[in-house]
Amino acid sequence: MRLNRQDGGGRQCISVTNNEVAADEQVALRKVGHRPGDPEWEKIGICDYITKPRLRAAITGKTPEGEDIDGDYKFTDEFPMAEGFEENAEFFTLTYETPVAVHHNLAFQRVAPLLWMRAGAEGSRIDGPPEQGWAVADTYGLLIDLDRSAEFCDAVDAREGLRIAYIVTDDDGRFQSVARRLPDSVEPIRLYESYLSNFRFSMGR
Repeated sequence: MRLNRQDGGGRQCISVTNNEVAADEQVALRKVGHRPGDPEWEKIGICDYITKPRLRAAITGKTPEGEDIDGDYKFTDEFPMAEGFEENAEFFTLTYETPVAVHHNLAFQRVAPLLWMRAGAEGSRIDGPPEQGWAVADTYGLLIDLDRSAEFCDAVDAREGLRIAYIVTDDDGRFQSVARRLPDSVEPIRLYESYLSNFRFSMGR
């Protein structure tokens, strides 16, 4: 964030962490019947209790209590921490989704952030299956009703800066038919075959 402030850059960062609870706190929580996943357990994990508040504080320049942060950033560009940064952050919880649920489009809301990040993590995001059968965001599009593919391709062609078109189908022939109609600058990705295959490969299966 400081480098972006110094040179007007647009650097991004993806940080992945668990929500581990300290060993002594785990013992105390278990004694009163709490287990991982319980709100009482998760709220004191390192991610929810430390990482998220610190990132929010750095960006806003405010403490969790809403007060200005004391002190200054030093060295190359000195400025008050209370100024914060012209940045933003999104927090997601990584969950396990069964291949069946993903394949049948029953886990879309939990998969949606991955599609957005794959397309560059910029601009608007498609958070749910579109009612009209397709949708186009700032950097990617999603087609779930192939009978509306002509409308979708027209919308993709009219949108500048689009990088990816996600096409939901089990039929490779229909996928290829839609893919051929897309601009050369737009990468077609078949869902959920590509999504599931990527995870199988990463697990060595």
